[in-house]
Parts: sequence; C-alpha cells; structure tokens
Amino acid sequence: MTDRKWRDSHGRALDDFERPSVAVDTAVLSLDHRLGLVVLQVRRAAGPGWALPGTFLHAGETLADAVDRSLRDKANVRGLHPRQLHVFDDPHRDERGWVLSVAHLDVVRLDQLASRCARTTRLVPVEAPGRLPFDHVSIIALAVDDLRSRYIAEPDPDQLLGDEFTLRELRRAHEAIGGEDLLRDTFRRTMERYLVPTGMTTTGTRGRPAELFRRREAAE
Repeated sequence: MTDRKWRDSHGRALDDFERPSVAVDTAVLSLDHRLGLVVLQVRRAAGPGWALPGTFLHAGETLADAVDRSLRDKANVRGLHPRQLHVFDDPHRDERGWVLSVAHLDVVRLDQLASRCARTTRLVPVEAPGRLPFDHVSIIALAVDDLRSRYIAEPDPDQLLGDEFTLRELRRAHEAIGGEDLLRDTFRRTMERYLVPTGMTTTGTRGRPAELFRRREAAE
C-alpha cells in the first residue's frame, strides 16, 4: 500500500473532478382489480405533489441499501428486492443540481404494499401518473415497457395471481398489464405450453366452475 494520492496522466487527482450526486428512484408496479396496472407514489416532503419513492445515496452505502431505505422510510414498504432498470443521466434533469438517478423496478402483489391506504402514499394507474418531478414519468414509462415485454409470451412471470388461477383470470391480468384486449383462443394457445391443469375447479363463484391451472416448472 502507498499513501501517495492517485493522479492521472495530467497530474489531476480525483478531488479535482466535479462529480454528480447519485440518487435512486423506484417504480413499484402492481395490479389492482379496479384500477388496472398501478404505480406506487409518495407525497413529497420537500416540495408539492407526489413522486416515486427515492433518495440520495449516502457515503458507504450500496444502491440496493439506498433503495431499501427509501421504500422503508418514505412508503413504509419492506422486503422488496427491486432490480436496476436504467441510469437517467441528463445533467439538467434535476433543478437542484447535477444528479444521476439509478432507476429501479419491482412488480409485486397488492398485499405486499402494506401502506397503500396511508396518507403519504397512493397507487395511481400507470397511464395517468399525474404531474411528477424530474423525469419520474419517463421512469414509469420505461418500467411499464420492461414489464410488458416480459408478459408477451409467458404466463404472469411476476406471479401477481398467486400459484393457481383460471385462464380467464390470467388473460385479464395480461390485458391489464398490456393495456389492450387479447383474443381468447389465441391467448390460450400461446400460454398452454407453460401451464399445467391442477385437476381442480373454482368453487363458490357464480356461473360454471372454471378449471384451475398452475405454471409449469422448468423440469416438467
């Protein structure tokens, strides 16, 4: 080890370079039977209106830890594991200064959002997110595009429906996520290879009982 400060070929040390602040912002998406595909928003503490849950990266902190802290402190949501989505690096994206935002995404069931009725949080349809600061609308749009790309040919990969479901429930979920109606027979043919009948049907519902399916495991 050496105590000599590193310098580049022009004699400049790291302290000689202007550096941006780093923030994390997270699009948490879920499926609501009334509202469709929704995104979690939090009331801004230092400004008017709403925003995605986010925070600045602290010294010695990982991005994952900062995301966890922002969800816990601002939305009272715990136990999620969002993945990195994109780095928003426009130098003028934040009026407060030069701030990079590492956007994250998670897709969860409604019961994982314990704070959804709190005064400081709300669930809003992704198609009408409202007036948000910075480039949070763009973060939501990118998160939705990513989600929809994964639902094209695979049955509910984020398991928003749980372990067992009817084909109608599955199609309705995919329609809500994709934002468009799907042909019933075409959808069934596309998804059947990934599904296994459970041998059970729905009970306690109006109309004819419907067959229940589960996702086919990779080894099956």
